[in-house]
Amino acid sequence: MRLVFAGTPEVALPSLRALIAAERHEVLAVVTRPDAPAGRGRHLVRSPVGALADEHGIEVLTPAKASDPAFLDRLRELAPDCCPVVAYGALLPQSALDIPSHGWVNLHFSILPAWRGAAPVQAAVRHGDEITGASTFRIVKALDAGPVFGVLTEAVRPDDTAGLLLDRLAEAGAGLLTSTIDGIEDGTLEAVEQPADGVTYAPKITTEDAKLDFTAPATGVDRLARAVTPDPGAWAEFRGERIKLGPVTIAGDRADGTERLAPGELRVERKRVLVGTATGPVALGEAQAPGKKRMAATDWARGARVEPGERLK
Repeated sequence: MRLVFAGTPEVALPSLRALIAAERHEVLAVVTRPDAPAGRGRHLVRSPVGALADEHGIEVLTPAKASDPAFLDRLRELAPDCCPVVAYGALLPQSALDIPSHGWVNLHFSILPAWRGAAPVQAAVRHGDEITGASTFRIVKALDAGPVFGVLTEAVRPDDTAGLLLDRLAEAGAGLLTSTIDGIEDGTLEAVEQPADGVTYAPKITTEDAKLDFTAPATGVDRLARAVTPDPGAWAEFRGERIKLGPVTIAGDRADGTERLAPGELRVERKRVLVGTATGPVALGEAQAPGKKRMAATDWARGARVEPGERLK
């Protein structure tokens, strides 16, 4: 089939590579977010999807909005049969959805209808889901509500960060998306409407959402820290400054009497730094003070000369 691929970040690259390599399909162009300033010089930089397309000599379309008349005109000229989508990052108007004969097919990183929205992987980690996955579906006007072509499942490991889990889903999802496009072309795959029950939403996680609350149970602190790693990154306040924190490790249960620390209270030991929660303590992994490099929490605590009784807030 003649394809126009829409995507922006690195998580979309496995799918784009798979479709470029597929002999039975032709990627005519990619649609990606406009070049954005990055680095110290704030020079305009191509998105990862745009950069990969450049490497393969594929046309790159960067509309400010997908409703731009010039973009829609070019899409009509290309006349794609189908538009696969992975993390494009912008809304698609009906005028764009109507152009490809087989519609726009999105690879979404959850088992729909669970965790519709911008941050499904983060939501799965934060809520302690044991199983998550990916779905391919036809895009409709309502958010992630279109009929589903295919699903894969993936176990959420106890030490998974959102980044690690998303990397696995991106690789597995590339195969799912390619097989979905194959099935649409063959006429052997039919989309099935999503059930009305079990709908949940996963909105984008902000920096404020990533602040660790040490009055929560240790499991909640652990899940949130992993859910926001690497982006936007967990943090807490220490001496009035924001300290960035890596994932934590549950160190014990207050009920067994082994550790007794007030929520947020720090205890610096030779090989670990403990922080109290509503249940038992957690051990910090890495920490980064303002203007400093990321380092082991023990090195940060010694450099900061943490005093007994001081707390993260």
